[in-house]
Amino acid sequence: MITLSVRGLPRSTTEESLTALFTEYGVVRSLKIAKDLFSGDCRGFATIDMEGHEARAAMAALDGSDLGGSTIRVGPDRPKKGKNRKRR
Repeated sequence: MITLSVRGLPRSTTEESLTALFTEYGVVRSLKIAKDLFSGDCRGFATIDMEGHEARAAMAALDGSDLGGSTIRVGPDRPKKGKNRKRR
């Protein structure tokens, strides 16, 4: 299982439209779109879980592609530095 980070999404992006886009490359196990607290619009990024080979195919095909007039970036999700680090 690989978690993909999708950035540069237009505000009009919905879970249904993003799922439909990524389903062309395999099964979407989970999808989380960051939404504005007040308006409910997409904040421009999402995370998607897919199987390894399917996630790599989606990255290769969709990274740098156009979605609703915006260029989206698709890559592996990397944890932020400094979070959950153990102190010595």
